Amino acid sequence: MDTNSTETSSTEINKPENHKAQTKSARKYIALAIAVIVAWLAISGSTGPLFGKLSSVQKNDSSGFLPSSAESTKATAIATKFTAKDAQVLPALVVFVGTVDQAGIAHLAEFAKSFPAAQVPGAGKTIGDYLATGAQIVPIPSQDGKSVLMSVPFDDKKLGVPLANNKPALPEVITALRLEASKVAGFESHVTGIGGILADLFGSFGSLDSKLLLITGLVVLIILILVYRSPVLAFIPLFCSFIALGVGGGIVYLLAKAELIALDGQSQGILSVLVIGAATDYALLLIARYREELHHFDHRVDAMKVAWRGVIEPIAASGFTVIAGLLVLSLSELKSVRSLGPVAAIGIIAAQLVMLTLLPAILVLLGRRVFWPKVPRHDDVDGKLHGVWSRVAGMVGNHPRRTWISSGALLLIAGSFAFQLNTAGLAQTETFTGHPDSVVGLSVLAEHFPAGSGDPTLVVVKQEDSATVSAALKVTPGVALIAPTLTGPAIPGAPAPTVAVHEGWIQLEVTLDKPADSVQAQDLIPGIRAAAHKASSTALVGGSTAASYDIQVANKHDRDIIIPVALLVIGIILALLLRSLVAPVVLIATTVLSFAATLGICDLVFTHLFHFKGTDGSFPLFAFVFLVALGIDYNIFLMTRIREESKKLGTRPGILKGVTVTGGVITSAGIVLAATFAVLGTLPLVFLAELGFAVAFGVLLDTIVVRSLLVPALSYELNDRVWWPSALSKGHVAESDSPTSEINA
Repeated sequence: MDTNSTETSSTEINKPENHKAQTKSARKYIALAIAVIVAWLAISGSTGPLFGKLSSVQKNDSSGFLPSSAESTKATAIATKFTAKDAQVLPALVVFVGTVDQAGIAHLAEFAKSFPAAQVPGAGKTIGDYLATGAQIVPIPSQDGKSVLMSVPFDDKKLGVPLANNKPALPEVITALRLEASKVAGFESHVTGIGGILADLFGSFGSLDSKLLLITGLVVLIILILVYRSPVLAFIPLFCSFIALGVGGGIVYLLAKAELIALDGQSQGILSVLVIGAATDYALLLIARYREELHHFDHRVDAMKVAWRGVIEPIAASGFTVIAGLLVLSLSELKSVRSLGPVAAIGIIAAQLVMLTLLPAILVLLGRRVFWPKVPRHDDVDGKLHGVWSRVAGMVGNHPRRTWISSGALLLIAGSFAFQLNTAGLAQTETFTGHPDSVVGLSVLAEHFPAGSGDPTLVVVKQEDSATVSAALKVTPGVALIAPTLTGPAIPGAPAPTVAVHEGWIQLEVTLDKPADSVQAQDLIPGIRAAAHKASSTALVGGSTAASYDIQVANKHDRDIIIPVALLVIGIILALLLRSLVAPVVLIATTVLSFAATLGICDLVFTHLFHFKGTDGSFPLFAFVFLVALGIDYNIFLMTRIREESKKLGTRPGILKGVTVTGGVITSAGIVLAATFAVLGTLPLVFLAELGFAVAFGVLLDTIVVRSLLVPALSYELNDRVWWPSALSKGHVAESDSPTSEINA
């Protein structure tokens, strides 16, 4: 952006005849700043408390995010007919290990009758209040005589109602169940199954409101103190970041509560670090420009006006690019992925609005003293033209070809490992970095029962086809047991239950020989479906294992569709912003190369350092969206400044000055954003730990290698051609005598 036509030079603005008018105008801006601060405090006062309730509107059941076209979704719609009326059953499995004799089984039968009366802390209800209607809980001994299994069916609708303290009910109910089970003498107990695993997931996400924000805020504060060397200034961007997070989070809460968007725990965690990271980045850019303009103007209002004009275009363009990249996620087949787009976009918009209004208002109100102890004076000194980034620019200018070839080769070598990254998905027991009770329980369950016990694959068939389908499935690889769903449990002395039939449908419970949550079990689903479909064209295969398989299929579809569309959208935005067709190609190509290099490093780190079993199927897509959108973000800050300087100095001198004056602030912004995403690694979930590492490493790679070396060197080699077909590609240079036409970043 060329600011020559909008800026007023310090010489003109400080003429004695203009001093009175300048003072009057400054007072108006200071009054406006006070009004802006009051308005934002009022807004945050109403939205901030809503952010604290975000956990109460989370939905972490991944099967509920599948599209209606998925076979497991269709199967579930019919399978619900075999549960209590209007109830979606969420089973929890209680595994007891001990002496399984007649006395032990009788003891456990008494437990099955008594535990529903136990109170749920903070709920004012009992465990029984959350059970599915007509639930029959029967102890089932293992064949080896060392373990007993109980399936406890909960009503998912009842569990969906938050407690009085706005916390989700499921973790508290499972905690109460675990406490009661631990009281059974002579047995070791574990609560697992879908109910236990989801409860542990909720427990992990429950730390987002406190632990994640506390660590993120502390990390950002330390970095800002190191960057500014000011005990006062460092707190202002952080304060504004939390205001933006409260506003964005409050809006997300209202939309999620109205069920206009879906929110899960990982979206909430990403929202927090993304808003704080992006908002702090915008703050660094504005403050850097403001500090620079204070050297050129006597009055802080005049300096802020010029600084604000200088940063609004790159901040708006970069934010729009990130938002566009995020909103492309709306093309996903998974509701959880689609929801992240608007959730994160709302956060970015809030960050932009706060940092372009509240932050300048606070800075203007506090004046130069906010930079203490290193207060910028009106002396026309430009300290950015010397130092380490001047030497980096000199290296690019002296050896452009050597620079882009060596940095590009480094990225290509790292990117070659990307093809080895395991994206087949993770078992639910592999989604935790630790060993919660549900994970331990599944391991114990597999020792004493068929691996898929307690969570069978469900096959719904027409009554007349049930025998044919059962016969076909019995000889299908991976199938351990097949049994039709009955009208009730077998109770001694009572009439034997019969096969349940609903509207002509029968449900077959297929127990697999692999743990139901494992990737190996998911691999069995295509064969089971093929056998069932061959025996009956109307058969449908569902259950949690089939849902996990369908999610992996949807993830592959999303990658094939969203990645090229996102590149196209971002390319169009860059072409409009830079008035060039060549520069966007350079920026996108280098950012994609950086993304591939990041995946390659992730493969090495996840496999050999963190010892993760693999990545979630959605990991490459999430990593791509954040790395490409954020990587392009920093290139926008660089290239808009280079374009401005090129119009005055020519392309090659403009590149060198652009690298020099933006190096410090963009690198600081990259470090802040990398640090905020790295904080995700403190949560006990593999997906967020992997995503946090990938984005943190990728942002640093973009900031230090791509933005500092590869892009400037390639642009230097291309010279004026990088701006084709604009007038700059013909070497047109407009001289400027404005002393305040400085960084656009």
